Amino acid sequence: MNTTKIFAASALAIATLFGLAGAHAASPAGFTDIKQIKAGELDVGYVDQGPVNGPVVILLHGWPYDINSYVDVVPKLTAQGYRVIVPHLRGYGTTRFLDAKAIRNGEPAALASDVVALMDALKIDKATLAGYDWGARTADIVAALWPERVKGLVSVSGYLIGSQEAGKQPLPPATELQWWYQFYFATERGRVGYEKNHRDFAKLIWKLASPEWKFDDATYERSAVALDNPDHAAVTVYNYRWRLGLEPGEVKYAGLEAKLAALPSISVPTITLEGDANGAPHPEPASYAKRFTGKYKHELITGGIGHNLPQEAPEAFANAVIEVGRL
Repeated sequence: MNTTKIFAASALAIATLFGLAGAHAASPAGFTDIKQIKAGELDVGYVDQGPVNGPVVILLHGWPYDINSYVDVVPKLTAQGYRVIVPHLRGYGTTRFLDAKAIRNGEPAALASDVVALMDALKIDKATLAGYDWGARTADIVAALWPERVKGLVSVSGYLIGSQEAGKQPLPPATELQWWYQFYFATERGRVGYEKNHRDFAKLIWKLASPEWKFDDATYERSAVALDNPDHAAVTVYNYRWRLGLEPGEVKYAGLEAKLAALPSISVPTITLEGDANGAPHPEPASYAKRFTGKYKHELITGGIGHNLPQEAPEAFANAVIEVGRL
């Protein structure tokens, strides 16, 4: 056994002896205590840590990442008495569709409905929601459409609610270039290419979206396993095709999407965050501040922080979650 393994084993033994192991079940291998629950049309895989009766925080990951974006955020929150839930989104990790014939739908309203269904299944009436990328958009939607279920919101890159109509509008060439993968997914070549090369593809996105984040191979592989979910490629391609109007969406979500197309305001207490080195497409804070009509604050996180802000700056992200509860 090498020195690293001896140290890790000793640390675990000490933590177990003093009853600390449950406070931070994450490890270099990532979260190991994945639970499953049937919620809506999914069997959701999720992490649930912290005191059962503590105020609830739900952390939502983005594409193409996974729950391990929060591996260093969770212990900071549980240490403050929060119950923290981190679900694998549809198409990731151990989350599965209950119906083998269900449409592998990745449209925004479907993802938001998944969160509400999970809260119902876990008997959670109200929670603070926090996320980035797809997770931020999903949290934004829940806060906009079901504000009575949301105590506070932390959203990286701010207001990300959109619509198919908005997706029809051409953007400046430099901005269109940033969305190259969306156009790739619009083709059959792109669909097949992502199914075949999703791990290499995702690693490229990580590098482009966070150009100053020096993650190692072990960190990437820890999350890449979640992308091997059999529904991952289908959900991903559906999401980006839906944005361009190439997928119609399901009728059951049409009412929700109609409300979202009106760009509803968000009234719950909110903190928006942005990294100073975010290489992914993202709006300027001034363009969305007016969308938040309740108590509101924006923070720029410096130090070369890219798109995966909770993993790159876990202290700042955790502090925002704590602070939004005090706004």
